[in-house]
Amino acid sequence: FIVQLRSLEDHSPLPNIIVGDIGTKMGNGAYNSMDNGFLMFDQVRIPRDQMLMRLAKVTREGKYVPSDVPKQLMYGTMVYVRQTIVADASNALSRAVCIATRYSTVRRQFGAQNGGIETQVIDYKTQQNRLFPLLASAYAFRFVGEWLKWLYTDVTARLQASDFSTLPEAHACTAGLKSLTTTATADGIEECRKLCGGHGYLWCSGLPELFAVYVPACTYEGDNIVLQLQVFAEDWLNPAVVVEAFEARALRMAVACAKNLSKFENQEQGFSELLAELVEAAIAHCQLIVVSKFIAKLEQDIGGKGVKKQLNNLCYIYALHILHKHLGDFLSNNSITPKQASLANDQLRSLYSQVRPNAVALVDAFNYTDHYLNSVLGRYDGNVYPKLFEEAWKDPLNDSVVPDGYQEYIRPLIKQQLRTARL
Repeated sequence: FIVQLRSLEDHSPLPNIIVGDIGTKMGNGAYNSMDNGFLMFDQVRIPRDQMLMRLAKVTREGKYVPSDVPKQLMYGTMVYVRQTIVADASNALSRAVCIATRYSTVRRQFGAQNGGIETQVIDYKTQQNRLFPLLASAYAFRFVGEWLKWLYTDVTARLQASDFSTLPEAHACTAGLKSLTTTATADGIEECRKLCGGHGYLWCSGLPELFAVYVPACTYEGDNIVLQLQVFAEDWLNPAVVVEAFEARALRMAVACAKNLSKFENQEQGFSELLAELVEAAIAHCQLIVVSKFIAKLEQDIGGKGVKKQLNNLCYIYALHILHKHLGDFLSNNSITPKQASLANDQLRSLYSQVRPNAVALVDAFNYTDHYLNSVLGRYDGNVYPKLFEEAWKDPLNDSVVPDGYQEYIRPLIKQQLRTARL
């Protein structure tokens, strides 16, 4: 519907229409510069000619008549927006990872003996285990975002020829991948903040603002809720082995949901009862898409000496980290064996060591300027601590070396105590 809300004379709301702003949102800046409103109609009659009737109609007699085009077509704009959100997820996550990687390289802590230089934080395996999967995810989301853009373009071209065959797939993929990537990105930005220690909590680190700006993506445009082989660790660097494991997991989870749904006489009741299992199956399917599209990207020609090898390392870090995180799914579905799970963890640790020397180069490849990152911790030149000191002095509390209120409240108390003590 396109409905007139305000008077053309004085811009006041029309009778029985209430409009307003929803109020302050999370974050110091973030989306508070954008007006998000609410709208209420109280017994307001909307004329029939204000209804857009391309996909559905209401007759003059008041009968609703749906069209015969696929219902997914009604979500065409949302499909477009969701595929751009997936691409934006890579952008936001890569910014956070860039800041955390650079700062983890500059920051040194512990490990020194006999007065020697302390260890770079990025050299600790615990830091690598938390940081490098996020770096891999940033690249993975970029490549799957490129594929989604192609998919949407292909679907749009088909629609012009009245071919709706790929529309359901596009709707399902964009919906699922939007949920997967935005949730992972919001969690990843927060993890990057933690990886920067206490300094990550500072506004000048750029991470709190980035999180506050990005986290609504988890809500807008839709809320987010077997290889029975004797293998070696190196087999987890075989694309076919990795994809087959993810395919087996996704397939068996989907089949299990289908079998459980068939036990219910009413399908709607079945969906309601099995909602948690259905969500897990959908996540497994979307993770399979991301892994397979990452691998497909690496099968193309990639220029630059050693670039393809490093991207391969990130691809397998992404896949094996998911396998480790959702190990219960893979084992319970017999997608892999316990022995394979152990070998996958061994390979994951090895991949971290291979990525470590190139971690800074991999985030520099995003080509973000210091102005765009807006982070003291993620500076390209690594000159973190002098700039942190400069930023601290910009705080209004530092305008005077004597805090406001001292002369008025604190000094009289101190002088009174001194006089009492002398007595």
